Amino acid sequence: MPSSTGSPPLGQGLPEALLHNLARVTGDEKHEAAAHSTLDTLWVLYEHVLRLDPWESRDRFVLSKGHGPASYYAVLATRGLLPESWLDDLAGPDSRLGHHPDRTLLPPVEVSSGSLGHGLPIAVGLARGMELAGLPSRVHVLVGDAELDEGSNHEAIALAGRWALGRLSCIVIDNCSATLGWPGGIAARFALEGWDTTDVVSADHDALRRALSTSGSAPHLTVVHTAPKGS
Repeated sequence: MPSSTGSPPLGQGLPEALLHNLARVTGDEKHEAAAHSTLDTLWVLYEHVLRLDPWESRDRFVLSKGHGPASYYAVLATRGLLPESWLDDLAGPDSRLGHHPDRTLLPPVEVSSGSLGHGLPIAVGLARGMELAGLPSRVHVLVGDAELDEGSNHEAIALAGRWALGRLSCIVIDNCSATLGWPGGIAARFALEGWDTTDVVSADHDALRRALSTSGSAPHLTVVHTAPKGS
């Protein structure tokens, strides 16, 4: 367990180009905190962990925490996966960038998301399918701590453990917003079902990279501790 669950001011350790692109995404201030809580993790994942070439056998990423996708769009643009000019029009009549990511409008997006509780079950299915097809790809899915209150996630956690889906990586952004929680914390819930687990602080990019790169014979959970929602 990390010694601190807080985060430094937004932007520390992140490239200026990324922060500039994030500032261009306006019009969804309601979900600003949710978006900013994912920024460090998404940047480390796309900059250091995801294997996207060749595209046909790429690693898959599912943003289950699809509400408030400003950080996701900024990271994709900074990495050259969508035009930066698109960032200036969020949810306009002709915009490809919606308040929830839409895979029919954005080629880098694997799954249209935003309805909570769907991403982890989909990621389990993707990982199982790739395993059966003999593909080398890994599957990463990012969920929020409050999203774990959805019952569909409990079933997905259990099934992934039973299937020993070593190619599956679940990332939980913990900003202390869950209503129900779990005795012993988030990691204990997953470990009970046979997952390997790691806790990190969002600003520690080296620890994030190590955790997100972890693979073995069991699915892996990374709990990313950020500043509490509303702080």
